[in-house]
Amino acid sequence: MNRTDPVGPKASSPPGPASSLPASCYVSTEMFAAELRHIHLRHWFFVGREEEFPAQGDYRAIETVGGPAIVLRDLSGTLRGFANVCRHRGGLLLEGSGNSQVITCPYHAWSYRLDGSLRGAPWMEQLDDAARARLGLAPIRLESWAGFVFMTFDANAPSLRLHLGDLPELFASHRLDQMVCTFRTSFHAGCNWKLILENAMETYHTGWVHAATVGAQSSVSLDTRGAWQAIQVLSETSIAVLGDAPPPLPPIEGLTKAARQGTYFTCIHPTTQFAVAQDCLWWLAVRPLAADRSVLELGGCFPRSTVALPDFPRHAEAYYDRWRRVAIEDLQILERQQRALGSVLHQPGPLSWRDDQVHLFGQWVLRQIPPDQRKMV
Repeated sequence: MNRTDPVGPKASSPPGPASSLPASCYVSTEMFAAELRHIHLRHWFFVGREEEFPAQGDYRAIETVGGPAIVLRDLSGTLRGFANVCRHRGGLLLEGSGNSQVITCPYHAWSYRLDGSLRGAPWMEQLDDAARARLGLAPIRLESWAGFVFMTFDANAPSLRLHLGDLPELFASHRLDQMVCTFRTSFHAGCNWKLILENAMETYHTGWVHAATVGAQSSVSLDTRGAWQAIQVLSETSIAVLGDAPPPLPPIEGLTKAARQGTYFTCIHPTTQFAVAQDCLWWLAVRPLAADRSVLELGGCFPRSTVALPDFPRHAEAYYDRWRRVAIEDLQILERQQRALGSVLHQPGPLSWRDDQVHLFGQWVLRQIPPDQRKMV
């Protein structure tokens, strides 16, 4: 049942007279700057899985809207986040991923311990102990749930658990804490970050944009509590692979009746989607770069018991292929949409009931922007 009727059941009340957001929300540099201040620097964003850092000293350098960052596991086994910036003259410390017991700036050889404290500063004898204590790496708040690691630049933001609301309850039977990340890739996208999330939260487009892959789909919208929203694409078997053959990997044991009915597509505000199927999970993590540029990070997880199967690598390729192909189809249409939104003649169009989650997402974005700064909208 990968392909379903394009006219699905009415998931929720139609937005009525609601319209899509004005083009300025996607092309305005002023709007993007307001989003940076009031959304991206204040809310949680997804950075990876805990098992991607199994050993002391394992690290990954990532780009964020707040600048380059490091996620690493320190000598006590604690996962930490830091700004990837030397405290001397701002040199970039690490790139890519790997393992290091000491972080050394390649510019002037200032070095830092894995807890972020300053270890060495050549030719800086004038620094007393108090000064050295102040010159450790700038920490970035980091929390995790079920092995999923999030960061925020706001030290006063509500906890990640409060941010997620009732999401953990919905996915309790999927036992996401027992999953393992096996796939990662990224794409540069010539479009606004919101277009990616809006597209990910509706099945209105699938019969056309994905005619050659997943085909038309139907979905229902869910009521949620917390900073997230969700739909469920209805299918008795996993839609994480293409074609009409049964999925090659086993379903998760012990799923609730509701969870067996299809794949959940979530939007964890502001920039994260978890797509949770009957046999796996894949994510979209959007990194906004500018009003018209983003990076899309795509990743996937399977239960540990599935990964341990002897033929897992061969069967997993079918999932990876589907995730890549659908992402590319989406980005191609979204980059075209970004170009079209630059038209001075564009006016916001009316929304369909199948756009209900797009409407909810847009309204959430606008509520984060102070009223006196919405004039650009």
